[in-house]
Amino acid sequence: MAKTKNNDVMEEKTAMVAKVIDFFNREKTIPYNYKQISSAIGADTPLERAFVVQIMEELAEEGVLKETTPGKFKLVERNVVNTGTFVRRSNGKNSVVLDSGDGEAIFVAERHSKHALNGDKVKVHICAKRPNEPEEAEVLEIIERKEQVFIGTLKVDDYFGHLITDSKFLATDIFIPRDLLKDGKTGDKAVVKIIDWPDTANSPMGEVIDVLGRSGDNTVEMHAILAEFGLPYVYPAEVEAAADKIEPGITPEEIAKRRDMRDVVTFTIDPRDAKDFDDALSIKKLDNGLWQVGIHIADVTHYVTPNSIIETEAESRATSVYLVDRTIPMLPERLSNFICSLRPDEEKLTHSVVVELDDDANVKKVDICHTVIKSNRRFTYEEAQNIIETGEGDYRDEVLTLDRLAKKLRAARFADGSLEFNRAEVRFDIDSTGRPVNVFFKESKDANKLVEEFMLLANKKVAEAIGIVPKKRTAKAFVYRIHDMPDPGKMQNLADIAMRFGHKLKINGSMREVNRSINKMLADIKGRPEEDLLATLAIRSMAKAVYSTSNIGHYGLAFDYYTHFTSPIRRYPDMMVHRLLDRYLAGGRSVNIDKLENECKHSSEMEQLAANAERASIKYKQVEYLGERLGEVFTGKISGVTEWGLYVELDENMCEGLVPIRDLEDDYYELDDKNYCLLGRRRNRRYTLGDKVTVQVARADLRNKLVDFALIDEQHPVGTHRIDKEPLRLTREMIERSAERSGNRKERATQKAGKKKGKGAGKSRGADSARMKRSASKKSPKRRR
Repeated sequence: MAKTKNNDVMEEKTAMVAKVIDFFNREKTIPYNYKQISSAIGADTPLERAFVVQIMEELAEEGVLKETTPGKFKLVERNVVNTGTFVRRSNGKNSVVLDSGDGEAIFVAERHSKHALNGDKVKVHICAKRPNEPEEAEVLEIIERKEQVFIGTLKVDDYFGHLITDSKFLATDIFIPRDLLKDGKTGDKAVVKIIDWPDTANSPMGEVIDVLGRSGDNTVEMHAILAEFGLPYVYPAEVEAAADKIEPGITPEEIAKRRDMRDVVTFTIDPRDAKDFDDALSIKKLDNGLWQVGIHIADVTHYVTPNSIIETEAESRATSVYLVDRTIPMLPERLSNFICSLRPDEEKLTHSVVVELDDDANVKKVDICHTVIKSNRRFTYEEAQNIIETGEGDYRDEVLTLDRLAKKLRAARFADGSLEFNRAEVRFDIDSTGRPVNVFFKESKDANKLVEEFMLLANKKVAEAIGIVPKKRTAKAFVYRIHDMPDPGKMQNLADIAMRFGHKLKINGSMREVNRSINKMLADIKGRPEEDLLATLAIRSMAKAVYSTSNIGHYGLAFDYYTHFTSPIRRYPDMMVHRLLDRYLAGGRSVNIDKLENECKHSSEMEQLAANAERASIKYKQVEYLGERLGEVFTGKISGVTEWGLYVELDENMCEGLVPIRDLEDDYYELDDKNYCLLGRRRNRRYTLGDKVTVQVARADLRNKLVDFALIDEQHPVGTHRIDKEPLRLTREMIERSAERSGNRKERATQKAGKKKGKGAGKSRGADSARMKRSASKKSPKRRR
């Protein structure tokens, strides 16, 4: 009897499974909870509703449904064969991000990768999902190879060489035939392109594109960082030659076409080591009682003409790159540091936004025009700051008036909902050899904020001039600097954690209300223990600003219209804006929006690469700096929490390193990513983002730009940790050991890999070629995080 009853229940559940699946097949795009499903399929009794809950959870485990938010499920629509972008990792955790989907990454085992490289477009087969196992995919075909190079250190033998790579995207060395080494020698830093990777070979074959110089040399290492991110590290001679032929051309005829502002007091305020002065400010009291402020920007597009060789190079670069010890300019030095730079006591051609303001900094009039100026003084930020603080110095009345007006503009901006994030930036004093000898912090003071406010005003007024049009009119295609709303999930998590410390954060309502709430929280936590945690989470909840022709406003600034107009020497989008302004203010027709959007996308991508390279150069100097302080003890705060350990930022110098989870031996720690902490399973010890800690510098790995810290506390006092005696560099001995490991595995390399010729690898290597190819092998996985 009981058996019959159980059979009836199972039959009822089986029938209900079919009903649930049928419902989701009809309603494919919308997520539903169990109550909605129960109502739709007629599951009215408590038992039937319990079945629905159980069925939905089981279908989610099997990959048929996906839980989009807690308690809500939708159908997973996925073809068995799909296309996507391959993501390669040196730790073997490769994946593919499908073109159709929400950015979810599906694991790809190395044996199923077809040696696809990071960024390759691939066709994949989605494998049948096994119970309690992550979903997997297999690469069927590499549709399109991504153009990329690898940076590393060469080890050269009699007949072939290897590149010991620095890449986090490749776990093996690259085998290089002797005739493709480009005269590279053991210990040289080189740029290598993969030319072939046979299915049966453990290592790819490559050719040297460029030999940068000896590994460890400062300039070589900085060039290696640029090459790693695909950024240029040399300026083409033909572009420099074209720039050398350009003359300033400030003739009476040219001046007559412009608004002449040479007699108005004008000055620049820039960093002390700057040479490319692309903006200047002028100020004058008008007879009507208003203040005339000129925001003057170098008229770069007057000199760089469309389709010229200089224009093509600038468009490709899209931005200047600022590494820790050097600037890689977007424009040739003759333009950036001489002709276009607004140097003192020199007449210069400028594109200006001239505004008239009352004493409360309300804008009464705007004129966007071409001008000619003559700067009276070049101030450093420190010099201008001294005038603001003491009231004494050159042009003190003009500087103090601009400061007063800027503070009113700033106050009004924050009242409108602009966000205020203040974080110091780490900088290094570098000696003549490139060695970091001191660390200092760059903080934004009143002089910085003075310049910032007027640049923001100019960018805003330029965007409004094109973007605001009469009703029933469509705005012409333009370049906007947009900033989307923050991620709702991250904002909710921030609000939940802030509440634990007694701070109520508003995450619903108007942008102004939400941003005011964030600013209030940031002000309230100043100097409190939770400051680092909540400020970090607030920054991480924000979207990235990008360039686009589709204007959605700038969330962080609370501007409906915003662009970049003020730095054409170092940003290509500003050059685009200058040209569009000239075209549209002269009555010209709209440009092709699709082409303009592609240029915006390219500029956004290059901006991100430049930022990554800057961070990598800072990280290199941090490792170099701490490598000379092995064994020293510092206080710091936890700046990141991951499954592999705790990142700690030192208070004294803002250098960051990792406390590996393997070194936390007093407990078994698990990651609680929702609460940003590592939690000990047995003793419940918790390490949370923002916690204050004491650490000892244990290891410094220059090759991989990694620093390891050892945690110092009652359980781990000073003297209980293994501390490296010197920084880890890629020495000749290490290179030879790595190559020796490869050589010892020659016999295990397959015959096919030895006989198959690589694409473009040459045609006359004969028996030596086959022998060299057979030596290609897979090395031990590198230590990566």
